[in-house]
Amino acid sequence: MPKIGVEQSLTDVQQELQAKGYDIVQLKNEQDSQGCDCCVITGQDQNVMGIQNAATQGSIINAHGMSAQDVCQQVEQKLNLQQ
Repeated sequence: MPKIGVEQSLTDVQQELQAKGYDIVQLKNEQDSQGCDCCVITGQDQNVMGIQNAATQGSIINAHGMSAQDVCQQVEQKLNLQQ
């Protein structure tokens, strides 16, 4: 099953993805995202200083303004495109 990194504050998204059987990793720092097929972020601290360092090779989903169901759909779409 794909490994999904989710920021700590997105508990509803974590629960929704776990219910669908995904392996969830809480993102506390950049190292946590390594090995993840996809990462879900809040978007609140996205590129604050104008520096963009890719910490993961997987897709990044900005969950800002989205419901947990919307995020799950985005994750499934991204994972299907990668395969």
